[in-house]
Amino acid sequence: MAKSASFPKPDHDHSRCSASALRKAETICAARKVRLTDIRRDVLEIVWKSHVPVGAYDILAQLNADGGRTAPMAVYRALEFLMENGLVHRLASLNAFIGCAHLNAESGEGHHAAQFLICRACGTAAELESAPLTRALTQAVAERGFTIDSQIVEISGLCPHCAAL
Repeated sequence: MAKSASFPKPDHDHSRCSASALRKAETICAARKVRLTDIRRDVLEIVWKSHVPVGAYDILAQLNADGGRTAPMAVYRALEFLMENGLVHRLASLNAFIGCAHLNAESGEGHHAAQFLICRACGTAAELESAPLTRALTQAVAERGFTIDSQIVEISGLCPHCAAL
């Protein structure tokens, strides 16, 4: 994989990523027999507008930009549904959400250990799915008798585009 493959170019047209993610989300929800309601779909669309994690209140502002009256609780419920179904991840360090880049629409699987590379300059986040890193972390915590509920690792630094500036 090329060094910048995880980080799209700054002028990247994100509509293809977004459309693909929405199609996969619909397939996953249908397979699980859960509803991707209008509000859930709208929130997922906003999350997928870019590779920059977005906060709940930013999502709310975008939903209400044209005079809508969506309540904050509706956004939080939608985000909870999307996280429960493995369609988005919450990045705790940013208190923000990003779409899951490793959806498996065929099997309906979405939950997995994830690692994120977060650029401190441009804010872009790239999901890295490293089986060796996941195994090493799982083994290390098991040796300490710890039980993992979820495994999301956040790594801050500079993406290839910002590092080249």
